[in-house]
Amino acid sequence: MALFDKKNKKEEASSCCCSGKCDSETMTRAEAAKEEGASIKILGSGCAKCNQLEAATKEALTRLRMDTAIDHVTDFSQIAAYGVITTPALVVDGKVVSYGKVLKVDEVVKILQKVRG
Repeated sequence: MALFDKKNKKEEASSCCCSGKCDSETMTRAEAAKEEGASIKILGSGCAKCNQLEAATKEALTRLRMDTAIDHVTDFSQIAAYGVITTPALVVDGKVVSYGKVLKVDEVVKILQKVRG
């Protein structure tokens, strides 16, 4: 039965988020960046939606009088380290709090108040 013959089985091509450019060093750096201290990150390619989320987050921080730097992460191996498939995503203090949509300023304010107290 050729159907169950392992010799005839086609090898499945491995696929990953970064077109096969992942290696242990890249993933280690991505994990380290993920676990950095208190921070806010926007995950995304730098498209218009990602930039809108970044602008809304900056405005929310201004309203809350929080002085926190925003890091815009565009490296897909780092984005994948957070388990995010759909961007843009918002990460606060190492935790993904939103992904796949552009939040309004008021929504970001509520999230920041909830996460940071």
